[in-house]
Amino acid sequence: MSAPWVEPETAIPVRPAGGEAARTAKIERETHKLEKRLCRQVGQAIADYDMIGEGDKVMVCLSGGKDSYTLLDILIKMQQRAPVRFEIVAVNLDQKQPGFPADVLPAYLSKLGIPFHIENQDTYSIVKDKIPEGKTMCSLCSRLRRGILYRVADELGATRIALGHHRDDILQTLFLNMFFGGKLKAMPPKLVSDDGRHLVIRPLAYVAEKDIVRWATHRAFPIIPCTLCGSQENLQRKQVSAMLQEWEKKHPGRLENMFSALQNVVPSHLADGTHYDFKGLQVTGVPSEDGDTAFDTESFDTPAVALPGLQIVRL
Repeated sequence: MSAPWVEPETAIPVRPAGGEAARTAKIERETHKLEKRLCRQVGQAIADYDMIGEGDKVMVCLSGGKDSYTLLDILIKMQQRAPVRFEIVAVNLDQKQPGFPADVLPAYLSKLGIPFHIENQDTYSIVKDKIPEGKTMCSLCSRLRRGILYRVADELGATRIALGHHRDDILQTLFLNMFFGGKLKAMPPKLVSDDGRHLVIRPLAYVAEKDIVRWATHRAFPIIPCTLCGSQENLQRKQVSAMLQEWEKKHPGRLENMFSALQNVVPSHLADGTHYDFKGLQVTGVPSEDGDTAFDTESFDTPAVALPGLQIVRL
């Protein structure tokens, strides 16, 4: 029987030591625990959503940021023990932004010894020509980048396109859609691309951003800043991120609970008639464990508290 994506937990040996040796040993233990957690969470996401199968060729989109570096790093580790055989090819789109260090990623990837492709397309000039000065360029830039990456995936024969979005990105998107889009919608761990021709996966879907930050620091990835284009940051996403960080700081575990909620949806207790037939409801006379106690207020183990930080997103 082939090995599972998620390896069983094993105890980490503790070697008694004193002084500097003790501190070094503690750092090593914590780093080892972090690596195990990252591999376990990525493996679990891959298994839960059947992200990678036998013979797949996974195109890892590498931007030069901490998230995509971590994604590539962990997938390479997973490749060595995965229950299926799959290929990895790293792809970077050089959009010819001013000051982009074009030598960094080829040097890093050559050192890793894995297949890679650098796609050179001057989308920066196109965006600058189409978007008025002072307006955000992210939307048009994203559309151009997406189309190019789909084409490259076809040319390379990739069967999966892997993106580096993590748990916090998914939760931020959930709240952005609620606050500003009027939709209950987040980022799916796996989807069919908008052109209908590619499977896009997010293996970091279960991974907290704080763990990615720690791993990127430990691995000393050659980070390329994402502000080279001069475009303003997504202010709304930044505000929602600050809100979620405040919640997690005051109430540890809240983000984990919110992500679990995305996996435990009860359409009958929302209000979307396209996902539940409210009009067709009929009494059955049969008790149900899932039935609603309409006159009772639902109670939870933890007392309800005012949610801090909501004022952050009021524009």
